[in-house]
Order: sequence, then C-alpha cells, then structure tokens
Amino acid sequence: MTRDRLLARLDLAWRDLLASYEGLTEAQLLTPGVTGAWSVRDIVAHVSVWEEEALKHLPHILDGGRPTRYSVAYGGIDAFNALMTERLRELSLPEVWRRRDEVHARLVAYLETTPEEQFVRETRFRRRLRLDAFGHYPQHAAGIRAWRDRNGQGSV
Repeated sequence: MTRDRLLARLDLAWRDLLASYEGLTEAQLLTPGVTGAWSVRDIVAHVSVWEEEALKHLPHILDGGRPTRYSVAYGGIDAFNALMTERLRELSLPEVWRRRDEVHARLVAYLETTPEEQFVRETRFRRRLRLDAFGHYPQHAAGIRAWRDRNGQGSV
C-alpha cells in the first residue's frame, strides 16, 4: 500500500460514515439507542476522540515508543469510552460537527507528512491508524444504518 492508497481508503470510509447519518433531523441525531445508549451525535463525538487518540499516539509510535495501555491508564477501552462520552456530553451538535471536521482535517494533514515507509507494509503505525480511523468508521456506519433500518428511517 502507498500513502495515497491509504488516504483514499481513509477518505472512502470517512465519506461512508458521513453518509450513514445524512438526512437525519436534529431530533434523530440526538436520539439515544443507536449503539447502546449512544445517539448519532455521541457516535460522531466518539469517532473524533479516537482520531485524536491517533494524533496523540502515532508520532510516539513513529519515534519507537509504545502508547500507554488503556487497561492500565483507564481501566480498559470501555472505561475510556465512557469517560470521554461524559466529558463531551455537553457539546452542542454544531460543536460536535466543528470538532469532527477539525480533528479529521488534522489527521489527514498529519498523514500527508508521514514517511511513506509507514504505509507500504503492515507496521505498528498502520495498525494503530486502522484501529483508530479507517477500520473504526465502518463499524459505526453499519450501526447507524442498522438503527435507521430498525426505526424506519431508511438507510443511505
């Protein structure tokens, strides 16, 4: 894989995530129960958190380091997700959208400057990026579409 191919894959998964909630009303975007207790708004905030985690840890990985384990630092991934959800709970929908766009743009800009060798083979860098970004988006896009289908809101 090349950087360009990975960026194209990231962009395709990103656009599919955005399309998964296209056309929903504000009330629908704020309705809990899409994934567990989360609304679409909560899911989008969650995705931004993980892109921020990528931005925090990818440079450290490039320098040969290993990120702190979530089980040690937070009591596990679920505990980390719950903590971040609570921290972002008061953000308005426009604030979540602004944050979504800003964090994603920073991630893409960072990847555009990352050494090509991080993309041509499976590396810890590429694995982390897949987990936090382009492998993460489809999970939530599928969950949103399933929720829309269950609730008669039609999939996109």
